[in-house]
Amino acid sequence: MITKFHTILRALCDPGEGKGPITGIRAGAQFAPEKEGPDAQLRNLNAAFLISLCGPSHPLFETVEHYLSEKREAQEWKQAARFYDLGRGLITREFLDRGAVDNVFAEKVTALYDWIRDHEHSGETAPNPDRVWQVFFPEGVGLLENREEHIRTLRERRAISIDRLNPDPMQDPAKELLFTANALLTVPPDDLDIVSLRLSATVRNGIERAREEPQLFWYDHPVQIGTPVQRNEIVYGLQELNRAIAFEKTRKTIDRHARVCCVLSVSVTHKGLREIAGQYLREILRSAGKMEHLRVFAFTEAGTIRMVEQVLVPAAKRWFGTDDTGLLDQIFGVDGEYGRHYSFLKAVAAFWQVFVDPGLRGTFKIDLDQVFPQEQLVRETGLSALEHFRTPLWGAKGIDFQGRRVDLGMIAGALVNQEDSKTSLFIPDVPFPSGDLSGSEWIFFSRLPQAVSTEAEMMTRYGKPPLDGLHRVIQRVHVTGGTTGILVDRLRKYRPFTPGFVGRAEDQAYLLSMLGRNNGKPLRSLHKSGLIMRHDKEAFAEEAIQAAAMGKKVGEYIRVLIFSSYARAIHDDMESMKKEMDPFTGCFISHLPNTIVYLRFALDVAWFFQAGKHREANGLAKMGIQRIGEIVPKTTNQENTPKDLLAKEKRAWDLYYDILDRAEQELKKGDVFAQDLQKKAHRIVRSCDLSSL
Repeated sequence: MITKFHTILRALCDPGEGKGPITGIRAGAQFAPEKEGPDAQLRNLNAAFLISLCGPSHPLFETVEHYLSEKREAQEWKQAARFYDLGRGLITREFLDRGAVDNVFAEKVTALYDWIRDHEHSGETAPNPDRVWQVFFPEGVGLLENREEHIRTLRERRAISIDRLNPDPMQDPAKELLFTANALLTVPPDDLDIVSLRLSATVRNGIERAREEPQLFWYDHPVQIGTPVQRNEIVYGLQELNRAIAFEKTRKTIDRHARVCCVLSVSVTHKGLREIAGQYLREILRSAGKMEHLRVFAFTEAGTIRMVEQVLVPAAKRWFGTDDTGLLDQIFGVDGEYGRHYSFLKAVAAFWQVFVDPGLRGTFKIDLDQVFPQEQLVRETGLSALEHFRTPLWGAKGIDFQGRRVDLGMIAGALVNQEDSKTSLFIPDVPFPSGDLSGSEWIFFSRLPQAVSTEAEMMTRYGKPPLDGLHRVIQRVHVTGGTTGILVDRLRKYRPFTPGFVGRAEDQAYLLSMLGRNNGKPLRSLHKSGLIMRHDKEAFAEEAIQAAAMGKKVGEYIRVLIFSSYARAIHDDMESMKKEMDPFTGCFISHLPNTIVYLRFALDVAWFFQAGKHREANGLAKMGIQRIGEIVPKTTNQENTPKDLLAKEKRAWDLYYDILDRAEQELKKGDVFAQDLQKKAHRIVRSCDLSSL
């Protein structure tokens, strides 16, 4: 098996003998140890890693072995060299172990090996990607040639036969629905003069301190403090939501005096920003003008700590006699990986219902680069944004394609890109890819199943059999960070959450918490046809997107490691999880996670170097070595595994919801202690209210 692996890797990235590499990358041409300088060293290390995976038959194998050995002892480069050395060991063991226990996989490896060995691949014409994907990326096999068939099949697998509509659907979303969003903040660009910013001295001083700190968390496109108001995503999103509510009033779907509540979780990339994040938001929103149709509440980590320490912990000790409350502050907060603040933005609705507004019935998360195109919604779907939430399908019960009962207590909408919306709302925001594959796409090409899933799930329009939107609908597995909601009674009943160690696709990981062998629950997500938000990201946040591009790419690598270990933590039979989540979400649940991650990373770095993009190559190499190097031990060690972490977080979330259930009961009885907790909760919430600005 190891010989076959070496042969496959040579064909991918350095075949020799006049043949062209399948990926288009020639690792041997990038290895030049005689050249000095940081750029050359990283390029050489990365190339040496790829060459070493080609095995002893590669003419440079002994040379790169010696080179890597030397770098492992060099102070400046030992972290990088040891990172690659660890990866080589993980890949080899993982590949061999998989071949030993999975005969089907071993046969696919042999088929690819035989094709390469028989010289059928000359390098002159690109081979069928399925030859390579059947080994590394089975989720993509067949999708290029049988697109429509896969879309139809996926819709059949997602179909739900409704046997009971929600008898009491939402009537007044302006009052019954809590909107939530995440405000992501990071330090200004290095070349920006802090003194020139029209911010208070307190905020400017906090920025200066944070600039000297290491970055703790990476987000897709955080707002850089100092971004002009007109290009500030947080301001933009709130202003657009305010306009959307104004439209509802003009349409007379809601009371003209209504103010819709919106909760922001304020997440930061540097610890030093925690203390000034709330003040920064107050100042920037003050300069943006009044938002008369909204009540905006911004919860920083300081605010959530107060919620835990002043409300949740005292309640746990009083009513449950437990001192084991340490995990409450770990699960309930807004800083950290995406999973942590995503869970907060759902769970806060239950807190709100018990302590703030008993009339709250649901919550819906948006991203702040997304807007409700109200006039177009009415024109193309017949309903405004808030009218879509009145559907009795949200909260309906039904039967899935396997005959299992499901509860559609969650809801999901779709997205359309701003440019595409000029034609129609019903254009997939992820188009079907075209053109030849290159680089790491031969190993992992998630955009392909993403496009298929987007078409099959998000673009489904009800009205004609078999999906009439009355008796048959579809459930959503593929959802986006925004356009997702949950009824509060289902939130409190089923208690879903995304683990705090999940740093990407937190929205899809949320559903995973409902699956499992022994504790599987029926909560699923309704696809609401026509509930579409316009994605305006490129229109105003291009600089932020570019600044975070490498962080996003590394996050995609890590997603494979996290989702694969998360799936194993939920279910011993990982294959059953993949069947539930394929093709898109499931492709990140891999039997070869370390192999996929290390190869994608190394091939992407090599691709940038080969294209002459040395700045991008070095930036990706440095960030990947650091972040992947931090995650790999957490997903491969036997102690404190994702399974252990998941069990601890579940206990903490159960305690959280037990507290809320008990508090609600005691408040109805007029219990003095419960009333005191409620007063403290009100004070905390009021302190986070930005609406008076």
